[in-house]
Parts: sequence; structure tokens; C-alpha cells
Amino acid sequence: MDNLAKNSDDFTRLEMINGKIIMMSPRPAPFHTLVSGKIYSRFENFLKGKSCIAFPDGVAVYFDDKNYFVPDCMIVCDKKKIQNDGIHGAPDLVVEVLSQGTARFDRGHKKDVYEASGVKEYWIVDINSKSIEVYLNREGRFFLDYVYEYHTDDEIAYNKSLPDNDPRKIETIDTEIKVSIFDNYRFQLKEIFETGI
Repeated sequence: MDNLAKNSDDFTRLEMINGKIIMMSPRPAPFHTLVSGKIYSRFENFLKGKSCIAFPDGVAVYFDDKNYFVPDCMIVCDKKKIQNDGIHGAPDLVVEVLSQGTARFDRGHKKDVYEASGVKEYWIVDINSKSIEVYLNREGRFFLDYVYEYHTDDEIAYNKSLPDNDPRKIETIDTEIKVSIFDNYRFQLKEIFETGI
């Protein structure tokens, strides 16, 4: 079963979660792929000439004999962890883009493993709500640092036009997302969520 799944064109990712082989979604939806690709592209461009390396979807991360995952995107700063078959040990930052088949793992067991293994920053990207939850690791525990929500230029302009006492008015709309593992690195949320679809 294991070899069959690895050689099958029907599945793009095979992961081991708590000792069980899990075949992930056969093929990511176009919007899922575009969003994860845009995040990777921003990281890859920023990290040119720096010591950390960004990896796109498709690279396995090995944590122990019961858990190896294939994140949608990650950043690794310790190059000793990079081996021919994947990353061995915790990346510095991991991004998981939710899909119907993976959300319970991304928010559950995988999040717990990322936390315990020392991943410094974990992003959960929800393409339906166009939001990004950013978790930071403090003393071996994740805490929710912030939830970034994307709003179009028209939505921002409409919100600005509402009177201050209107209950629909959003007090603060973030247009940038901060990457906490790097000082002063931010990029626009529209660069992630505006895909032309």
C-alpha cells in the first residue's frame, strides 16, 4: 500500500500522521495552489542571498518515526536539516493552506507536532475566508499572535465611508502581514489572495 501510494499519479502527497499513512487530497484546487505558490514566491524572493531557504509544496518534513508531513510552504534556516529525501527536524516557519480533507489535521495533530518540535511560526491559511492565522511558539507552546483578514480595495473604501458609530465599521483593517521570524519583513495581503480567479 505504501509503495503503491508513493508511485500513484492520483495523489500528490503522502504523509504519516501519528503512525498512519494518510493520502492527502488528490490534487489541490487551483486557488489553493495559487495562494500557496504566491506565499512561497514572496518568501523565496525575500530570502535571496540570506541564510534561510524557502521550500514550496512537495518537500517532506520528518519529525520522528510516526510523523512526516508535506507542508504547503516552509522556511528552513538550519541547512544541516536539509537532506536528499527532505527536511529532518523542525522548519523555522510552516504554512498550511486549509482544504476540506486536511483542515482537521492542520488544526489538530500536525499543529501539535509543529508546536512540540519547535517550529517558531505557523500559518494556517483559509482560502474561503481569505484569512491567515499566525501562531508563534513561546517556550514550547503556540499562541495565536494575530488573524489577518484580506479585504478588497472596494471593501476598504466602503468601510472608510461608514460613520464611526456604525456597528458594521471595522476599526482596523490590516493590508499587510508581518513575518515574525524576520525583523521588519511584511508583504501585502492582496499579493496572496488576489489571484485573478
